[in-house]
Amino acid sequence: QVQLVESGGGLVQAGGSLRLSCTVSGLDLPEWHVGWFRQAPRKEREFVAGSTRYTNNLYYADAVKGRFTTTRDNDNKNIAYLQMNSLKPEDTAVYFCNVGTIYANGEYYASGRYWGQGTQVNVSS
Repeated sequence: QVQLVESGGGLVQAGGSLRLSCTVSGLDLPEWHVGWFRQAPRKEREFVAGSTRYTNNLYYADAVKGRFTTTRDNDNKNIAYLQMNSLKPEDTAVYFCNVGTIYANGEYYASGRYWGQGTQVNVSS
């Protein structure tokens, strides 16, 4: 059974930082593409950042480029991270980890089959 557990969310002031973690069990994460998504109240879920298996190509939404960084743990291969710096109130959302994310033609294409339960990020002004 595949499980994804996000952690690291919380309340932070604008300009602050948070690091989200996605701990995966039931599959070997290095064999899979990973993505981070978010969903704000009354909005659709949107792609934020992600990385590909093997080559570790990185992808970012325009709204977070230069502020967010996605990585994978060098020691524990089944953990992925989303480092979020210079947070803004508009970054407030539930953040989800996704495994099996599809990338094509040098950009994000579609979400994958496995989702975590999400972690809430609140950025105050």
